[in-house]
Amino acid sequence: MTDGIAALPDPSMRLDAAYRAVAPRMRDLSVFNPALEVEAIGFAPWEGAWLGVMLTPWCMNLALLPHEPARWRPLATGAKRHYVFPAGEFEFVGACDDAIGEYQVCSLFSPVHEFTDHPTARLVATLAREALFDAANADPSGIDSAAPAPAAVAPGPLARIESSLDAPMSKRDFLRARFAGGGDGHRG
Repeated sequence: MTDGIAALPDPSMRLDAAYRAVAPRMRDLSVFNPALEVEAIGFAPWEGAWLGVMLTPWCMNLALLPHEPARWRPLATGAKRHYVFPAGEFEFVGACDDAIGEYQVCSLFSPVHEFTDHPTARLVATLAREALFDAANADPSGIDSAAPAPAAVAPGPLARIESSLDAPMSKRDFLRARFAGGGDGHRG
């Protein structure tokens, strides 16, 4: 409890219900992955907000919702704000829904066609949330390492993909969606 105002309850059930209500309308879109289900994963308090991952058949997003009303930092729908975690700085976008209320999201995967089953997607969501709090995932230079290095000619997309095939993916690359050759991963 802060300033006499009770903390808000875990939003997981409210999120699950709201996204499940939307799922039938999404089913016929090309972004829909029928192997996945709607699930709010790992919501826990963080700096006055509830932080977790919202997994749906069309996206996987980090989500922030109010927990302690006095500490919640509202954000207009469509506006952007950066939050700093041990793993680095991440951009969240403001949103509001009649069933959910105010919330903010950071896209991890959109669409989610990489996943062939729900347990795998759930594991990735859980690991992504955990990775936010591991400073080993931070970019040590403070500069986005996905940016092309200065050179006379930058390698083309095929060369970047070929060079990454044998390279192991770090937790930092995974968290920042640096798949198949760089930071060109779609973050929706």
